[in-house]
Amino acid sequence: MKSRWHLAILVLLAFALVIGAGCAKKKTTSTPPGAQVEVKDDTKWAPPPPPEEPKVDEAALAAEAEARAKAEAKEELTSVTIHFAFDSYELDEEARAVLALKANIMRRYSGFRVVIEGHCDERGTEEYNLALGERRARAAYEHLVILGVAPERMSIVSFGEERPANPAHNETAWAENRRDEFVVQ
Repeated sequence: MKSRWHLAILVLLAFALVIGAGCAKKKTTSTPPGAQVEVKDDTKWAPPPPPEEPKVDEAALAAEAEARAKAEAKEELTSVTIHFAFDSYELDEEARAVLALKANIMRRYSGFRVVIEGHCDERGTEEYNLALGERRARAAYEHLVILGVAPERMSIVSFGEERPANPAHNETAWAENRRDEFVVQ
């Protein structure tokens, strides 16, 4: 029993010694008072360059804008048709306004060539409707020439009653079919 007590005391002493040695104060050295400390920095530091702004190709942007404007102008030329009264090829005020818009576009974009297609409703003979469709297309052609569009940039064709916009057989459909359409080439 005595040996157990001796062993326990010995273990406790060894443990106390290990803990005491680990917690001992460490000595530090400091510069004596009054001594000057000189710090030298030999690194060459410069602030990072500012991020580059993306380069904008002004010519490409202008070309893209011009191409978009040209596509919109082409759509405007082809999307709007003019209509006529029954058995007539006279241009009303609305048709003249539409043709003025088309003339402005054609003067601005000299590369456009236009085919003016004359159409009729189904009433009348085939020969009569072909002739009336041609007179309708020619009326638009001549008005555009008066507004300053070069005649060599336009051509006319008559489809008569062959290509109806609305295949129904009533007054509403016939009014839609009496028209001039414009096709850009």
